[in-house]
Amino acid sequence: RVAVVDAGSPRNALATHMQGFLSRDGTPPGELAAAGRSEITGYGGEVVEDRVEGAERAGGDGSGFLVRLAGGRVLRARRLLVATGLRDELPDLPGLSERWGEDVLHCPYCHGYEVRDTPLGVLGTMDGSVHQALLIRNWSQDVVFFPHTLGLAGHEREELDARGVRVVEGEVERLVVDGGRLRGVRLADGTVVPRDTLFVSPRFVANDELLVALGCGSDEDGSAEADSFGCTSMPDVWVAGNVVDPAAQVVDAVSQGSRAAVAINGDLVDEEVRRAVGERRAAQSGNGSGTARAGRRGADSPLRCRFAGAV
Repeated sequence: RVAVVDAGSPRNALATHMQGFLSRDGTPPGELAAAGRSEITGYGGEVVEDRVEGAERAGGDGSGFLVRLAGGRVLRARRLLVATGLRDELPDLPGLSERWGEDVLHCPYCHGYEVRDTPLGVLGTMDGSVHQALLIRNWSQDVVFFPHTLGLAGHEREELDARGVRVVEGEVERLVVDGGRLRGVRLADGTVVPRDTLFVSPRFVANDELLVALGCGSDEDGSAEADSFGCTSMPDVWVAGNVVDPAAQVVDAVSQGSRAAVAINGDLVDEEVRRAVGERRAAQSGNGSGTARAGRRGADSPLRCRFAGAV
């Protein structure tokens, strides 16, 4: 059996629609999530509307986990798949957070087509902001890049100019919002540059507190270390989605979850086979000394976790 603990706070909750998901183009994120919950329960799974407070090994033999929920319930699980996503830390500018997901956007692949041929702006927040502006230029001939506090190298200015992206110097003071929509970008000197949409690169912060508490290893970028099936360095713990892959779109997260599910199922089957073999040997020998401890899959399995035996 499978239990899905859903805190009801997805990263894309503020977005009016999602793109890049074949056959679901333009679907509101909440609608896709509702369909997923319905399918889970339809196959006998349980959706628990709560938040995970913590998890620890269930017993001295290291098998299974006790998962503590904010509402007081405790779940026992043989395997964990952590898909807690990430949070976007936005620049601290008045008007920006209130329009996030509406006409303050991030991904040109998710929302570029919808705002094509309109006045667009790109706010400089990090090294990749210039590249973001060059991508946005594919969707409109009227693109303004606001370096804000970001310094531009000579070759970056040349690239922006060559592509027809106008650079407006000066620190951004606030966004001008009126009538429930973005109207422009106001600079510190009082200049207002009219824009219909502003693209911003937020800072991605993984919601990895549970993984850290469980002792999962991380790579040089600070992300949870996992193999291609989402298996982490901590036995019996898998990951999928933005918590391990900040660039993953919805369709990528779904794919990663599917791969992890296949690996987890194989791991559970392997455990049951090992237990059955141990019990059979014990019965044949007439005592319980032959009972094999439930372990990880064999080395010849194509789904063997890259980290198996490492900890």
